[in-house]
Amino acid sequence: MALILLRHTRPLGSDGTCYGITDLPPGPDLPAAARRLAAQLPPVERIVTSPLARCARLAAALGAARALPVAEDARLRELDFGRWEGQRWDAIPRAEVDAWAADLLHARPHGGETVAEMAARVAAALDDHGRPGTLIVTHMGVIRAALHRAGRAGAWEARVDFGGWLEIAPLA
Repeated sequence: MALILLRHTRPLGSDGTCYGITDLPPGPDLPAAARRLAAQLPPVERIVTSPLARCARLAAALGAARALPVAEDARLRELDFGRWEGQRWDAIPRAEVDAWAADLLHARPHGGETVAEMAARVAAALDDHGRPGTLIVTHMGVIRAALHRAGRAGAWEARVDFGGWLEIAPLA
């Protein structure tokens, strides 16, 4: 049994917006996506989720469909983008975005959390929850941090569609 990382469905108001820890609600596709995922995901023994609504509501639907309890862990939330939160990406000063890209792990031009800080909290969460048979409902940044911890090449550039998932070797 593997560890499954599931990205939340598309949240309302997300197009073109920087929304790391901003608690956007899930979009209208959540019920259909939850039914599809409940039928397609491999068997799991536990579900752990980010507390942000776009993850927690999907996790709750999957837990109900699979008769499994759902645990929340705030360490599985997305990156805190500080003053960029809620802004349109095209309104953020280009120099700030370039500074972040030039030192992705350690730059903090937005005043929020560094990617290295997020990766450390995700690693701690995976120490507690990254065992076989676990479904983690979370965000793209967290999935990238988990892939990085697993030693996957190109982890920080990885893409998973909204409502998409991947399996990795257990990390705990």
